[in-house]
This record gives sequence, C-alpha cells and structure tokens, in this order.
Amino acid sequence: MAKVQYFGTGRRKKSVSRVRLVPGTGKITINNKDVEEYIPHADLREVILQPLNVTETKGTYDVLVNVHGGGYAGQAGATRHGIARALLEVDPDFRTPLKRAGLLTRDARMVERKKPGLKKARKASQFSKR
Repeated sequence: MAKVQYFGTGRRKKSVSRVRLVPGTGKITINNKDVEEYIPHADLREVILQPLNVTETKGTYDVLVNVHGGGYAGQAGATRHGIARALLEVDPDFRTPLKRAGLLTRDARMVERKKPGLKKARKASQFSKR
C-alpha cells in the first residue's frame, strides 16, 4: 500500500515552497535540514507552525519542505502558505479556520522598484543648499 502524502505549494515575495505532509510525529524538515537549523529566528519558526496550530494538527504530520528564493522571512511565509494549502487536501473542512486566520491568501506585497535619480525606491540623496 502506498504511503499517504499531501502536497501544497506556497509563495511569498521571491520564495517558492513545495510542501509535503506525511502522517508522522510532527518533525519539520526544510531542504534536508531540521527547522531549528535552517531558520535561526524563533518568531519565523512560529510563523511556519501557524496553520498546524489553527487546525490543531500539530504533531500528527511530518512536514517535508523544499524552498528556494528570497530570505528567511519570505521562505517562512511561503512555507506557511504551502502547509495551509496541503492541509486543505487533508481535510476540506479546514478551509473555514484557515481562511479566517488569513493563511490561504497569498501575500501579494513585493519589493518596490528603484526609481531613477534616487538611491532606493524612495530614498533620495541628502539635500545640499550649496
């Protein structure tokens, strides 16, 4: 008999996360590393766990993640989105609590482009009277 797996793809900023949920003990592996080793900030690890906490499924699924692009924050957000989508495959009844918590919406905020004549998107060089 084939092992049951649930898939979800999450995106945030420039990060894309492919998430696989497998029934297990709650171990989270990101790019073949433990979550504590891969993401150094505790608050970002908490972001990743949000969908599992909302649906009260923490400790029932092993989370296997492949993520690329962006930095820690974007990757954590993409992983959260992917886990939420994978949980929908587990049980469609999870849609209401996940939707209410805002975990199914793709965060569309992106970096603003740099404008010509400025140092960054909005930062100008210091004004000089003379």
